[in-house]
Amino acid sequence: MISSCPICNVQVLTAELQWHANAHFDDDQLQTDMELAHQIALTQSTPNPLLLDTHQECNNLFAGDPHAQGASSSIAGSSSLQGSVLDEQVSCLLQAQLRSNVQEIQGGVMNLLRACLESEAGSSTSMISGRVDHYQSLSSEDKGWGCGWRNIQMLSSHLLKQRPEAREALFGGSGFVPDIPSLQRWLEIAWDKKFDTLGSSHFHNKVYGAKKWIGTTECAALLRSFGLRARVVDFDSTESSGPHSKNGKHAPKRVQGPMDKFLIKNVSPTSTSSELCREDAENMRGQQVLVDWIWNYFASRHSDNSDSSRRVLVSDKTPLYFQHQGHSRTIVGIQKQNGQRGNQDRFTLLILDPGHRTSDLERALRSKTGWQRLVKRGVHTLRKPQYQLCYVDPGIASSEEMEQLKTIDSILVRF
Repeated sequence: MISSCPICNVQVLTAELQWHANAHFDDDQLQTDMELAHQIALTQSTPNPLLLDTHQECNNLFAGDPHAQGASSSIAGSSSLQGSVLDEQVSCLLQAQLRSNVQEIQGGVMNLLRACLESEAGSSTSMISGRVDHYQSLSSEDKGWGCGWRNIQMLSSHLLKQRPEAREALFGGSGFVPDIPSLQRWLEIAWDKKFDTLGSSHFHNKVYGAKKWIGTTECAALLRSFGLRARVVDFDSTESSGPHSKNGKHAPKRVQGPMDKFLIKNVSPTSTSSELCREDAENMRGQQVLVDWIWNYFASRHSDNSDSSRRVLVSDKTPLYFQHQGHSRTIVGIQKQNGQRGNQDRFTLLILDPGHRTSDLERALRSKTGWQRLVKRGVHTLRKPQYQLCYVDPGIASSEEMEQLKTIDSILVRF
């Protein structure tokens, strides 16, 4: 005899129903079960024919189908859609884009993080961003390749909640964070508008439906296409940084200014103990360049100027899209532990990782147990030779500035 599970609606043997239902309350299986239930709901629901028509129309427009409404044969064969077809793409996507699923945390993840930081012993000061939602990679959607898109979603969630001008501009004023396929469409539109043409050629101008890794420049191009002032900063300890980076996508500009005092020469990789000690010391100095920049970034604008004695200050700056080889995460703040007895201050990055499950993050923060393992990253963990950051300055660009924003020039800071 077959019965339906009251939790996920899966059909199971009646004799196994109780065991199956109880399994839903196993913490290790909860997220997998929710994803399975979501997939089943999608397959069992009756498709909306109007929505299907809208998606088909969008697919035709983005594919350059000559039978798509408003498209001519001369435009359809073009690699860069212009004029009315581009407008139709935007109009169609406004109707077809879907809100991304996100696990809501009661009270907000940043409020829980703030409470944890304030409860810690010792003398420390933390700078954190305002409201941010945590978007996790899902095995059924983007596990292994979607961290970049999830970081865009986290950054977008902040912009939509904290900056009214961004809320009006982003994603056609929809007011929500789109899912990954919709974000892929928006990035293709940015490329068609000539944002980051060098970077788009790396993807052959197509990313929709592809399981391709993206980085800070794709994030910047997408946000800039809405008029937002997204910036990219390169931190590099290699000798080979020249006109182009290793992937051939960018030409970083050498930073000139206060950060130059941190510029150091690379040590020759010989094997003597004294040279290795010097190399370790200089690596530490290089890591300090990065954390000093991040501290100054969050500290430059915060809402609690009237009370500098508070242990946790909320910055007006956006979170940082944090990219390095093999992974990307979102930096939502930084903590400085004051040095004692002449010791130097110690810095710790505060990070939301799309590779972590939101339920695990919420449980740890709410119980104030084990949250440091999920959120904190010390300077000693920064062992990559190159890092990239993306952030968003306030305001909306003018039409003249928009033309300048189409070229993604990063600022280069040498380790």
